[in-house]
Amino acid sequence: MTFDVWAPRASRVRLNLGEETLPMEQAPGGWWRIASRQESVPAGTPYGYLLDDDPKPLPDPRSRRQPDGVHERSATFDPAAFSWTDGGWTGRQLAGATIYELHVGTFTPAGTLDAVAERLDHLASIGVGFVELMPVNAFNGEHGWGYDGVLWSAVHEPYGGPEAYQRLVDACHAAGIGVIQDVVYNHFGPSGNYLPRFAPYLKEGRNTWGDLVNLDGEGSAEVRRYILDNALMWLRDFHVDGLRLDAVHALVDDSEEHLLEEMAREVAALSAHLNRPLTLIAESDLNDTGMVTPREAGGRGLDAQWSDDFHHAVHVALTGETDGYYADFEPLSALAKVIDRGFFHDGTFSSFRDRPHGRPVDTERMPAWRLVVCAQNHDQVGNRARGDRTAEHLDPDRLLCGALLTLGSPFTPMLFQGEEWAASTPFAFFTSHPEPELARATAEGRLAEFEKMGWDPDQVLDPQDLTTFEASRLRWEESSTGDHARVLDGYRALARLRQEHPELTDPSFGSATVDEDARRLTIDRGRLAIHLNLGEEDWRVPAIEVLFSTTGSVPEEAGPLSVRVPPGSAVLVARDEFAGDLP
Repeated sequence: MTFDVWAPRASRVRLNLGEETLPMEQAPGGWWRIASRQESVPAGTPYGYLLDDDPKPLPDPRSRRQPDGVHERSATFDPAAFSWTDGGWTGRQLAGATIYELHVGTFTPAGTLDAVAERLDHLASIGVGFVELMPVNAFNGEHGWGYDGVLWSAVHEPYGGPEAYQRLVDACHAAGIGVIQDVVYNHFGPSGNYLPRFAPYLKEGRNTWGDLVNLDGEGSAEVRRYILDNALMWLRDFHVDGLRLDAVHALVDDSEEHLLEEMAREVAALSAHLNRPLTLIAESDLNDTGMVTPREAGGRGLDAQWSDDFHHAVHVALTGETDGYYADFEPLSALAKVIDRGFFHDGTFSSFRDRPHGRPVDTERMPAWRLVVCAQNHDQVGNRARGDRTAEHLDPDRLLCGALLTLGSPFTPMLFQGEEWAASTPFAFFTSHPEPELARATAEGRLAEFEKMGWDPDQVLDPQDLTTFEASRLRWEESSTGDHARVLDGYRALARLRQEHPELTDPSFGSATVDEDARRLTIDRGRLAIHLNLGEEDWRVPAIEVLFSTTGSVPEEAGPLSVRVPPGSAVLVARDEFAGDLP
């Protein structure tokens, strides 16, 4: 490997390589290079950079491996040394696929990348097309969500490091499953970020999570290159199929070409070279499909974006919770609007934000698969005081209603680990900051946040308590028992139906009708229809065949042209499209 480092803020730089310390020469643009070429450096050789007169070597900003943590030296790693077996993998398109979001540390008892690979048969059985890994970049501490990473190109060592990551991707491709990596480019974590010692990676100002990344100030060309090279690294060196870009609304960039547009352009070029689809998905709080509008039409040119409005509408409909940002979604018509138009807030007033929010979706031109939707995800579960899942509050029928709405919608469905068997374990917010001050500040800040929202302080879990993390590990043994097995059977049945019926992957926006007083919703899916009954009375609907029922069996009193939908349940039916509702 070459030992080049961008360090315009240093007046002297030396390379600490193994037991040697080598002088470096200044090069144009603030770069430093070693004076003598290193012919061969064994993999795993520790190295770091000495800036000015500081005796402590700092990790490489572009480190590929941090075997001893983010405060210690990096280690050499050659990504080309891995023996890939996925030469026949031609990739997957996002359209028609189901995403499965997981956290490596809690997905299995071992909490490693290799252990994830052992569960791929299970994921295939529920129709997963893409595994989406929560951030795996190096962060301080043993366990955490990963969004406080400081060395973006190094795989968190407790997960198994970079070679284990390559093994997982190779195994996923052998199982016919693509990999989407969640990456964070809007801030660095609070511990172990030495990059400002090297160069102007940050600029004045803060977002919700930390100091702003310098995307448009002095020196920003190299910072942007740092980010773009990281994105290309995952896709090229680790054979990843897509990236989920965290909180893109927090990227402050006044450049002539926004970072996201530049990324979309370079990823498209790499996709052409590799001859396989590469997907960019934005997590955006803007409710603006300019993110996924082609660059030639004035948009950012990304492939897809999350729609939190779908989650909020489904959650409120099934649970009845209307606190905080859920308040606007109380009418069942909110869910109907999301099905029909993609967003609920598309220029309407948001009571949570106290202002109008969002823009309309061009449903005539944009395919619905560009919106990624879910009934649960790491944020919506983990940012609750106890990390409690909907399975703690809903019966199996209503949980399967959520599954049917998500997997039967015209959007790209995303599942969250354990959702498919109504996991009893929470998914809490957990950290393991070694610094006592940071640990205390994190715990106190979270407590204050929930007290402000009116939560009982005794219900707020301490993110630094090891039991908070350990309780969040999935219990796989429960997936084959009782109601857990029943829910899992339902998810597997819906996966088969998505393969068998093209109406369920049709990207045309839905056509939903609602009876607000009776709390009934119908979603037209071509010759199929989803009927959701959240009222208190039975509902008879037209049907020539019942394809799926959340009750686990065909409801009683099913006739040749109708079916009864009990309260708190839903059905997917094939129907005579000219038939109307029955009395």
